Amino acid sequence: MSYKVVEVKSKADVKAFLRFPKDLYRGDPNWVCPLDSEVESIFDPSRNPAFRHGEAARWILVDDKGKVAGRVAAFIDYIRSNANAQPTGGMGYFEVINNREAAFILFDTARDWLAKRGMEAMDGPINFGENDAYWGLLVEGFMQQGFGLPYNKEYYRQFFEEYGFQKYFEQYSYHREVRGPDNKIVMFPERLVKIAEWISKRPGYSFRHFEYKNRERFINDMIEVYNSTWSVFKEDFTPLEPEFLRETLKKTKAFMDEELIWFAYYKDKPVAFFILYPDLNQIIKHFNGRLHLWNKLRFVFYKATHKMTRMRAIVGGVNPSHQNSGIESAIFLNLYNVFKRKKWYKELELSWVGDFNPKMIAIYEALGARKAKTHYTYRYMINKERPFVRYKEEIAELLRKKKEKQEN
Repeated sequence: MSYKVVEVKSKADVKAFLRFPKDLYRGDPNWVCPLDSEVESIFDPSRNPAFRHGEAARWILVDDKGKVAGRVAAFIDYIRSNANAQPTGGMGYFEVINNREAAFILFDTARDWLAKRGMEAMDGPINFGENDAYWGLLVEGFMQQGFGLPYNKEYYRQFFEEYGFQKYFEQYSYHREVRGPDNKIVMFPERLVKIAEWISKRPGYSFRHFEYKNRERFINDMIEVYNSTWSVFKEDFTPLEPEFLRETLKKTKAFMDEELIWFAYYKDKPVAFFILYPDLNQIIKHFNGRLHLWNKLRFVFYKATHKMTRMRAIVGGVNPSHQNSGIESAIFLNLYNVFKRKKWYKELELSWVGDFNPKMIAIYEALGARKAKTHYTYRYMINKERPFVRYKEEIAELLRKKKEKQEN
């Protein structure tokens, strides 16, 4: 069998790019087809702010009978790239039949495109955008994924590792029941509740949930907390952009629950936030990627009848000056009070948290959550002269240097 790589340019190419996974996963009850419009937004410069400081390309792989055998995309975010020890690009949206040759041709295609643009390493599978969606390869927990979390064939891992990708970091998804089989609320651990109540009563602290009508204020608050939190923690930190948040909120308005997004303030200054979304996958699993008029009507019905019973924690942050204060517990107490009122919510998914973030892992475990899924983000060294270093080792070195600088 011979294969030909075709860059996605025409409408027919786009259709083939979107259709291939639908054929590949046909009959797999765990796979949920992403919305075609959502996938296409990633590759649309007018809808994806990453194009302001990056570029992307994508391809399909066709066999000698004209049948699509795989797909892949490659992209460069020059801000992220320049923050790495070496110029680093990304590959993602990888899907392929169970054929090693086909997989390696797709890897070669992404690698060569990146190398021609000066990249010396390739991370994958990742997203051309923020890491809350389409990020990582599923290696454990082959169940139906929450909205935005990747699902893939089990044989992909072997292809990645045989090609030469190395594990850059691990991503964990924790699950916790909100209600038991009797539909009674599952209590949060007593110690957490006591800490939360103590923090909530301290002078100066206040808590409020998101309101879409006041979104600009909350966008500014989120950026302030996020940038203060992650600029300390991440060497390849990319500041949140207001435009990205506006676009995200616009896309999620139809299914968000404002009372699942909470902010903490100290003397009216934002110090923490935590974002949960109802799991849209519980609805769009019926749509096969298409959001035409009939499916829009079905969406309204499914939402009104509370078919979204699972929530996914998307992102959170605590200003460094308030970390280890118990502020996270207080936010979860506010969420718990929402869960008690909204009895259709039955499960909480906390995803994802990296193996480089032991503090957040400890918080999730303190909530009584269990690790249910693991994804890997891999790195492939295009320039073999460069050493491979795992992400948590980079973080440890970064924190060591910052500590030395502070002491001096």
